[in-house]
Amino acid sequence: MADTLCTRKDAAGAPVAALLDWPGTAWLARLALAAPFLVSGLVKLTDFNGAVAEAAGLGLGLPVLVAAAVIVTQLGGSALFLTRRWCWLGAGLLAGFTVVATLLAHAFWTYEGPDRARQTATFLEHLAIVGGFAAAAVLTHRNAHRRGGSA
Repeated sequence: MADTLCTRKDAAGAPVAALLDWPGTAWLARLALAAPFLVSGLVKLTDFNGAVAEAAGLGLGLPVLVAAAVIVTQLGGSALFLTRRWCWLGAGLLAGFTVVATLLAHAFWTYEGPDRARQTATFLEHLAIVGGFAAAAVLTHRNAHRRGGSA
């Protein structure tokens, strides 16, 4: 029943259906999902020393290279994600980055008490972001094929 409610336009009503049908809605939704990565990439680009210090603080070797790779992944992945043709690739890059960063920075199983609860919540929030990237890539791919274009 829940799947039917989420997929039937008549259940949403005409105004919501019009919003869902508007081509800009999908792009704005992808922009909202990519926004934290765009901002983070720009901040790291403008404060490269801070980005290097962040990578070093996580105990990662070659922090200069890691910081540069993070910036390229965040900005390049976001740019690709905002396109229809390469959305899947941008989603994959940003989702993969999110998984790695979450495992490194939010290893909730290493914490105790209230800190464990906070880290678990953050871990699960990042997991939801990964799910959002997957959903956006799937929907963009399906819509492109329905229009007769390429994904």
